Formats: sequence, C-alpha cells, structure tokens
Amino acid sequence: MLNPTHLQTLVEVVRLGSFTAAGNRLGYTASAVSQQMVALEKTLGVKLFIRSARSVQPTNAAQALGRSAVKVLKELDELLALGQSVNGLASRTLRLGAFPSVATFVLPRILESPAWIATEASLKLHIGEPSQVVPSLRAGGDLDAALVYHVGEAGLALPRGVQKHWLGEDPFSVVLPASLGIDEGSVLTVSEVISLPWIQHVRGSSDATIVETVLDHAGLHPRVVASSDDFNATLRLVSVGLGAALVPQLAMAERPPGVCRVSVQGISLTRQLWLLSGEHAPADLVTTFVEHCMAMLHEPLDSQPEKHQI
Repeated sequence: MLNPTHLQTLVEVVRLGSFTAAGNRLGYTASAVSQQMVALEKTLGVKLFIRSARSVQPTNAAQALGRSAVKVLKELDELLALGQSVNGLASRTLRLGAFPSVATFVLPRILESPAWIATEASLKLHIGEPSQVVPSLRAGGDLDAALVYHVGEAGLALPRGVQKHWLGEDPFSVVLPASLGIDEGSVLTVSEVISLPWIQHVRGSSDATIVETVLDHAGLHPRVVASSDDFNATLRLVSVGLGAALVPQLAMAERPPGVCRVSVQGISLTRQLWLLSGEHAPADLVTTFVEHCMAMLHEPLDSQPEKHQI
C-alpha cells in the first residue's frame, strides 16, 4: 500500500530537484528523504531516481507519479475534511505564505483581531520570499494565498488561476547612523551622503539589482561594507554606525535607537504589496485578510518619534 507521506515527499523532490531541498521544505534530513524514496521504489517496483554522487535525477516514472500524487493528496485532504465535517469537527485552515517583514509586523495584529478570531479558522503559515512561495499557489499546491511584494516593473510570474488583490505600497527610506548628527527627516543631497559606506542587498538578487540601479541613476556609487537581505540585521548595523542603507517602511516598525531616517534627492524606491489567492482558496478568509492588511498598512508602524534631538 502506498504511504501518503512518501507521496508528498516525492512531489517535493520532483518539484525542487533535490533530496536536501525537499527535506528542508518538509522538515526531514536528506538521508530520511532518501530512505523514503527507496521505500517507495520497493513498493512500486520501479526506479524513480538516477542517483549520482552530487545529484538525483527524477525518471519519467517519477515525473508521472508526482503529477498523479498531487491529485491523490488533494483528494485525501478533501476526504479527511469531509469526515471531520460529518463528525462536527471541521476546522477550516488558510494556508498562507508571507514574506518576513509582513509576517513579523502585520500578521500578528491580524491574528489578534476580533474579525479573524470570529472566523474560527486556523492558519498554516510558510514564511519565505515571493519567489519561494508563489510556485506553491499552483493548482494542487500547498498554499491557498500569499502575501508578496515586488520591486520595479518586472512583477511576478504567477501560476494559472491566481488572483491579485492590491494592498498598497511600501516606500523605502534612506537610514543613517544617528551618530552622524543629522536631524530625523532631513532632506539631503547626494553629495552629502556620497562618502558614506553602505549596507546593501546580497548581490545577485533582483532587489539588489534594482537598488543598485536607483543609486546609480542618482549618481551614487557607494562603498559597500556589508551585504544583508535581513532588514532587522541591516538596521542594527546602521544603529552602531557601520553605514547607510535603504530600508522599506514595514521593516522600520521596530527600528532600534541610533537610526535616523532621511530623504536624499534623486533616490526614490517603492515596493508594491499584494495578496495572491489560488483558485480554490476560501474566499471569505481571503477577503478578511485583504481588508485587515489594507487597514493595518495604513496605520503608522514606525515606533520612533518623528524628530530626534541630536
């Protein structure tokens, strides 16, 4: 008899192309994933992977079984939900992906709100960057909806049937060490910041490329002293005087002391925020999230006063 756990693991290995990546996604070691796939091969009597020292390659049989397994696993979930409903135990779940900033500063406030509590629904959360969560919105995927952003004009490649719900914009600010003695909210010229060291995104990501382009157009070619995709870490480094940075408004919700926000002429960047929903997502829960996200994104999140006395 086929083990549903082994089928779910197979789906992830075929999708991600790696025992290690599938294990990270599901909470297993690479060795445990390999053992599950060996057991599945013995049950089926077919070879599912061509193994080498550094990689695994799914066979045609694995590809075909993976496609069928997606449908089977979905039907099993529906069968379990039906059984719970018959016994009065049904509890709806919203399977949500979210990028780190919104998961840290917006989601907790939504989950504590009376409107969400009144839905009597549970949340299954996966935190990741948009490129990581969007593929899971595909038909038969393991997410119902995803809170995402995109910077610039390119947008995101969406699976078929996904709907976009506009939430708002998240503008970036230039942040400097307060030890420089510059007033909060000051409007500076590029020449006033051109000699400062900078903390930027890890090179190679789409966001890093866009930030570099914005700075380049402003005539700023900074000396990069640190690379970080974690805005909390970036703000801490700014607070101790390491350098300047561009940080979105959401990440400023709990900025540490020692960080001064300013404007620099010619430097302007905003990321767009969306909630994406799959075609089988529970519509009422999606509506609740959209309404609350829009409301909370329009509330001031920055915990710092508007003006520092330095």
